[in-house]
Amino acid sequence: MEQKTKVNAENDKQEIVITREFDLPLELLFKAYQEPELFEEWMGTKVLKMENKKHGSYAFETSHNGNVVFRANGTIHEFVPNQKITRTFEMENTPFPVQLEYLTFEKLTDETSKLTMHILFKSIEFRNQLLQMPFTQGINMAHNRLQEIVNKLK
Repeated sequence: MEQKTKVNAENDKQEIVITREFDLPLELLFKAYQEPELFEEWMGTKVLKMENKKHGSYAFETSHNGNVVFRANGTIHEFVPNQKITRTFEMENTPFPVQLEYLTFEKLTDETSKLTMHILFKSIEFRNQLLQMPFTQGINMAHNRLQEIVNKLK
């Protein structure tokens, strides 16, 4: 099956660029990142906190059989509805340092939109470690769920 979310990692750079075109109006794509209940549904994680504003913060966690298996948090540095979110992202209880994420939302047509995520890592080594995990597969699965779930809101 084709992976619609593209992950581009150039050699010798400590960044990745993720792009995905959605069959969703821009406002609905942005809403999937803005509304905690909707975010929880497509990401399959529990939102503990989501302050969508400059200097706001967020936190979420994923549990399996009652045990927390993943927890992440960050600070929102820029939040412009239907345009962009700039935030830090930290995976708790891992050796990965904080990364910087630039999310850009773009209207393509009245019914389609594009998400670009530019992620900066502390080092090439940390970026490569993340790419050795099932990261590309996971983000594709999440974005496929986003498309399917948010499509019902049209």
